[in-house]
Amino acid sequence: MTALTMSAQDALTMLGRELKHTLRYPLMLVASILTPVVMLLLFVYILGGPIGHGLGDAARSAPYVDFLAPGILLMTVAAGSSTTAITVHTDMTGGIIDRFRAMAVGRGALLTGHVGGYVVRTILTCAVVTGVALLAGFRPHASVGGWFGVTGMVVAFSFALAWLSVALGLITKSVAGANSSTLPILFLLPFLSSAFVPATSMPAGVRWFSAHQPFTPVVDALRALLTGAPAGNAAYVALAWCGGIALVGYLWARAAFVRGSR
Repeated sequence: MTALTMSAQDALTMLGRELKHTLRYPLMLVASILTPVVMLLLFVYILGGPIGHGLGDAARSAPYVDFLAPGILLMTVAAGSSTTAITVHTDMTGGIIDRFRAMAVGRGALLTGHVGGYVVRTILTCAVVTGVALLAGFRPHASVGGWFGVTGMVVAFSFALAWLSVALGLITKSVAGANSSTLPILFLLPFLSSAFVPATSMPAGVRWFSAHQPFTPVVDALRALLTGAPAGNAAYVALAWCGGIALVGYLWARAAFVRGSR
C-alpha cells in the first residue's frame, strides 16, 4: 500500500468521523440552515418590496426573490464556517489530537476530514435552502449545464472557506473566539457584496470595496448561472478567488497545525 493510498484512507476515516459528529450533534447543522432561511424570508416578505422597487428597471423585470436567492445561497455556503472553526478548535484543545499523534494517522488527515465535512454539509444545506427559496417563489432558468456550474461553484467556494475556517479554528484561543472569527465571513462580506442589492447602487467607496472582494464575483457568477444570463468574466474571477483563498487557508492551517500539535 502506497503512502498516498494510506493518506487517502486516513482522510476518508476522518471525514466519516466528521459526518458522524454531524449526525450526533445536529444543532450546528440546523443553525447553518436557519440563518440563511431566516434572511431569505425576511428579505422576501418584509424588506423585499421596498428594496425590489429601488433596484432599477433591469432588476425589476423579475421578482426580487430571483435576484436574492443566489446571494442567500452564498450566505448558506458561508454559514458553515463557524461550525468548522469551532470543531477544529475543540479537536485541538480537547485532547483528541494527542491520541491521534500516538496512532498511525497521517498528519494532515484530521484537517482534510474537517474540510471534507464542511463541503458535504454545505451541499446538504444548500439543497435545503434552495428548496425553501423555490417555495418562496424563486424560479431559476438554469440549464442542466448551468446547474452543474452552480454545484461546482458552491463546492469550490465551500472548499476555499473550509480551509480558511480551519486556519481560524487553529489560531483562536477559545470556542467563542473561533465562532467570532468567522462573523465577517458570515455577515460583513455578504452584506457588502452584490448579494442583496447591485453593487452599482452603492456609494462610491462601498462600491469599490464590493467590486474587489471575493463574495461579489461568486454571487454574480451564481446569479448568471441560475438565471441563464451570460456570466462574462465573473466565473473566472470567482474561481480565481476560490483558488487564492484555498491556497492561503491551506498554508496558514498547515503552519498553525504544526505549531499547535508540537
